[in-house]
Order: sequence, then structure tokens, then C-alpha cells
Amino acid sequence: MKHLRKVGVCCFLLWNVAALAQAAQPKNEPHTVAQVLDSSAANMEREFVSAADAMPEDKYGYAPTSGEFKGVRTFAQQVKHVAAVNYLLGASILQEKPPVDVGGESGPESITTKADILKYLKASFEYAHKAIVSVNEKNFLEPIKWPFGDRPSSRLELGGVITSHGFDHYGQIVVYLRNNGIVPPANR
Repeated sequence: MKHLRKVGVCCFLLWNVAALAQAAQPKNEPHTVAQVLDSSAANMEREFVSAADAMPEDKYGYAPTSGEFKGVRTFAQQVKHVAAVNYLLGASILQEKPPVDVGGESGPESITTKADILKYLKASFEYAHKAIVSVNEKNFLEPIKWPFGDRPSSRLELGGVITSHGFDHYGQIVVYLRNNGIVPPANR
């Protein structure tokens, strides 16, 4: 009976939170392109940053080495890669040069400690958010250069890549965490 009461209270709270969220959004007001992209990027950021933070510093050099894993990026390299790509995509959206060293797509070699890698990662998301909120209904389909080759792209496409690319690598770092006996924060 106690369990059912707890479930009932949780459902009541969730319903009220949903109602408050709807009330905050004006009726019949569609979400903007930037709001949709930024919300997705924020979700990916929460999951990725918390997972990156969960790995102990002495395991940042970890990478599986057997079978199909031979030659894959280390945990630190995965995190730095996501950050570097955030910067590259954000810079393309903003039509400017990345504000920091991206080391190609690998991140700067000089950043080696967990604290510095996390700082670089968090700053990359700040920059990505800055880029995403610049996307609007007038510029989202405007042709711009794809940052990883010579083809056209759009701000909408690049914003979508910001929201999805990190999840590709999130899946990989989850494997690394679990191989080290760590349950990812999102699964706790």
C-alpha cells in the first residue's frame, strides 16, 4: 500500500510539473528552431558531461584493446573529440574560426588531466549553445560550408549534428565506464 501511495504521489508531481511547463509556454506558440535544437543539445550535454565526470582520472587513459576494440580512442580521447567537434560545428554555424585549439577533431594534445578535459568539454557545450541560439527561421536553411569536407550544409543540419554526434560517443564511453565497473549516472 505504501508503494502505491508513493507511485500516486510521483504521478501527481509529474502531472503538475508537466502542467507548469505547458503554462510557461504561451498557448499556440510553436517552439523555435533554436529552442528545439538547444533543448536536445542540453539533454545530450547532461548525459555526456555526467558520464565523463564519472570516470576516475586514473582511468581516463583506458580503452578496450581486444577484438573489434583494437585501436579505438581512449576515454580521454573520446571526450576531447566530442568537445573539439562541438567547437568546429559551432564555429561553422556562427561562420567564424573556432575560439580555441581543436587539434583537428581530436582536441589539443596539451589538455591531459581530467579537470582540464572536463573544463574543455563544458566550454565546448557553452560555445555550441551560443551557436545554436543564433539559428533562426530566416537562417536555418541558408547554405553554409560543412566543416568536415567540401560540401554545402545548413545551420539546421549542423545543429542536428551537435545534438546527435555526442550520443554516438556517449554509447562508447558508457561501455568504457561499465568495463571499469562504473554505472553511468543516467542509469543510476
